[in-house]
Amino acid sequence: MARTFDRIDWPVRTDRLTLRPATFADADATWEFRHLPEVSLWITRAATDYDDYVRRFVEPDSIDLTLVIELDGEIIGDLMLRVNDPWSQVEVRELAAGTQAELGWSLHPDHGGKGYATEAVAAAMGVCFDQLGLRRVTAECFAENEASWRLMERLGMRRESHTVKDSLHRDGEWRDGLLYAILDEEWRAR
Repeated sequence: MARTFDRIDWPVRTDRLTLRPATFADADATWEFRHLPEVSLWITRAATDYDDYVRRFVEPDSIDLTLVIELDGEIIGDLMLRVNDPWSQVEVRELAAGTQAELGWSLHPDHGGKGYATEAVAAAMGVCFDQLGLRRVTAECFAENEASWRLMERLGMRRESHTVKDSLHRDGEWRDGLLYAILDEEWRAR
């Protein structure tokens, strides 16, 4: 999978932001917002112990790429980019391999409401479609995470499913989940 990400022309720049692969040196800056209750409420793995967080940060899952979002050199958020295989029939599985991606994101609350997350996720989608040549990008969230699903809709993603109490939150509650997606041709038609 690392070769897939090597094809990307880093760093990726937008009008206001820079996206680049995270390094060990970025652990402290991302810890600053990831351990905040309002951020960890919705992310997959809560950052509650600094040492454990740093250990996991430098040993990421081999199929994920963690990107940092910088504003004037300051890390204000991060993105997860996972290239994966869609469902396919066995006879054509090789043709489907690595043709879609899943995105996830978090942003320091001090920088919310200024369009930075939308700008960063749009740039990540551009990487997926323009540089990696993928055909589909997805993102998921708890239905209660309105900020995330509204961001997906702003970027032209379509709600493909609303599942009922299928997602177990760390608070022990089963919550509704949402899945959004966008195809390459939809992205280009925006």
